[in-house]
Amino acid sequence: MQRMFIAWGAVLMALSVAIGAFGAHMLEDRIGADALAVYETGVHYHMVHGIAILITGLLAGVSGNSRGLFWAGTLFIVGTIIFSGSLYVLSISGIKWLGAITPIGGTAFIAGWIALMVSALSGRRQSR
Repeated sequence: MQRMFIAWGAVLMALSVAIGAFGAHMLEDRIGADALAVYETGVHYHMVHGIAILITGLLAGVSGNSRGLFWAGTLFIVGTIIFSGSLYVLSISGIKWLGAITPIGGTAFIAGWIALMVSALSGRRQSR
């Protein structure tokens, strides 16, 4: 689990930098200020949760695998794909119904943070 989440976190962080640079250099003059702000929100949450995935992997290495850490990392990955991904596509394409998908990703983020908290408070080592 440790290696898997560290690898996912590293890939998502690299993508967040590339996607952020693309937005800053290629989209600034092509989409409106409101759409760019939506795009930047996607990049922000992408980066924050890429770091959260890395931390989850490191915690798995320190404290051992647990169901809570597994679900935290998994929910952070799913949340990043759904939340940030929907914001990227929405801002570039203007397809408004994608805004209805974004809260699903946000809910995954919240559930991931709760799973991380439960894992920290349980103090028990459990294999997935």
